[in-house]
Amino acid sequence: MPFPCRNLTASIGLLGVALSLLALETPHAQAQEIDPALVSGLSYRWIGPDGNRVISVMGEPGNPLVMYSGGASGGLFKTEDGGVRLRPIFDDQEVSSVSALAMAPSDHNQIWAGTGETFLIRPAHAMGDGIYKSNDAGRTWSNMGLEETGRIGRIRVHPTNPDVVYACALGHTYGSQPTRGVYRTQDGGENWELVLHISEESGCVDLAMDPDNPRFLYAAIWDIHINTWGLNSGVWRTSDGGDNWERVSSVGRGLPATNGQTIGKIAVEVAPSDPGRVYVLTEEEAPRLYRSDDYGETWQHVSTNHSMNERASYYTRIGVDPENADKIYFISVRFGVSVDGGRTLLARPPNGGGDNHDIWIDPTNPDFIIVGDDVGNTNVALDGQNFRRHRLPFAQMYYVAVDDEIPYSVYGNRQDGYSYRGPSNSRTGSIPLGLWQDVGGCESGFSQPLPDNPQIVWSGC
Repeated sequence: MPFPCRNLTASIGLLGVALSLLALETPHAQAQEIDPALVSGLSYRWIGPDGNRVISVMGEPGNPLVMYSGGASGGLFKTEDGGVRLRPIFDDQEVSSVSALAMAPSDHNQIWAGTGETFLIRPAHAMGDGIYKSNDAGRTWSNMGLEETGRIGRIRVHPTNPDVVYACALGHTYGSQPTRGVYRTQDGGENWELVLHISEESGCVDLAMDPDNPRFLYAAIWDIHINTWGLNSGVWRTSDGGDNWERVSSVGRGLPATNGQTIGKIAVEVAPSDPGRVYVLTEEEAPRLYRSDDYGETWQHVSTNHSMNERASYYTRIGVDPENADKIYFISVRFGVSVDGGRTLLARPPNGGGDNHDIWIDPTNPDFIIVGDDVGNTNVALDGQNFRRHRLPFAQMYYVAVDDEIPYSVYGNRQDGYSYRGPSNSRTGSIPLGLWQDVGGCESGFSQPLPDNPQIVWSGC
């Protein structure tokens, strides 16, 4: 697939002289002043490789040619020809982590992007700086506030009034924080109010809206501090558009209550074809799926299945077919599908890939499905069964080093891949993926060549 050249000012995948200098900084170097004239002529260029977590995906209802893909730290891409060409549309913004996407159902030119990753397993995840809005289908963007939230996991837009928007804010997750919960704007993002705040320890990680009656919303609250204890989470509901909320994960209703029980991360979704049907997927000591058929008044435990929610803090997301309330998609290490309301999983699900983070289903055509995965793919199905992969050119690199060769080679550790070495330039000016080679190690390690002998590389995992 041809990839366009791009100015990757925001991507962690940038491998160049500037990052090499940062990687080799010492306390002494930090104290020195750098003459701006020395670097004023430099610009970033993409040299590879590929691979990054695609953590937010979205299409345009009724138009399978238009799709959006947000990276954990690679910005936002858009295609208008079904994936033949993908172009970056967020590189001139201050952050590179696009965690949530939403399109106004009544105005497909109005796009919202939340920033800051909410699929959390380590303290190195990219932070965000609030919520962005585009009124021209992604050509230009404006930061509409919520900068202090740190991480936004979901955005929901009113089906008929595009000025009413809800943002699900998890927080920076490193300690107590007053800016966690569900935010609402009724003037297109000019002003926001915190309509659901449980505590400074708990943030919103998922949000579902009844498409027929948008005054009904369900919020999944996660008590998270980048640790593995005290995860006292729950599900809350509003029936008046966010003015008042009640906890539906309480004693006697069928959902697990907090009283000493670890619930962990939660996903919540409403069945578009039957809004009284609401699903909740919990972490607990084993993943459990719950179902309500009365708008969250009462719940029943449907099933317990490890495949539905492996490695919960890193995944936990579900999708429901817009025409079949019993058909559920589970987005986790495995791609799982149930056609009986979650009681069982299909033995042979569609080939949706693995290590999946987000799913979007066309509300006008349930066969048009987009899934974002951990390896940098946007997986697209037009028949509900067979997915084709679009690999995005925005590698997430954890470290960077260079050797003394002329031209020099660049070394780094790629998300969900090996430690890599690739040339800094070529005779053609472009660097094909085939010129990158692994040098041992993996994503959590490092790779450092011996300066005077690049045949010797120290690489860890």
